[in-house]
Amino acid sequence: MASFLSRLFGNSRPVAPERNLDPYEAATALLIEAALIDGVYANIESDMIAELLVTSFNMDAQTADETLKKAETLSEQAVDAHALTRHVKSLDESERVSLIEALYRVSFADGESCKFEEAYIRHVASLLHIDDLKRTSARRRAEANSA
Repeated sequence: MASFLSRLFGNSRPVAPERNLDPYEAATALLIEAALIDGVYANIESDMIAELLVTSFNMDAQTADETLKKAETLSEQAVDAHALTRHVKSLDESERVSLIEALYRVSFADGESCKFEEAYIRHVASLLHIDDLKRTSARRRAEANSA
């Protein structure tokens, strides 16, 4: 019993390895996570993400497809948004704001937004140091583009 408690509360817990992730792959994984919040990763959402990679991050179609495949695997392994956002923080602020807008566009892609998606996007924006004014502006742009 003492051994169990020692392992449970001791400092011998394994530490997750530090990974150097491409910030665009991490950003794409965040987009996938937003799509998965409602429990369904529909084709319309994955198509929207691929389109956003081309339009928002200036990738060609082949690079966008490769990034999407890598990010899908990364999303399956991700523990939380913080593990991904720490890599995305290396992007400049305008790209991080574009990511917030992209998160909203993915959220609206299936025709409806839910409170859990909104909460997730607020959380990610906070982790990326995007203030409420910029986040709200990004949401308005996303709403205008999805109409």
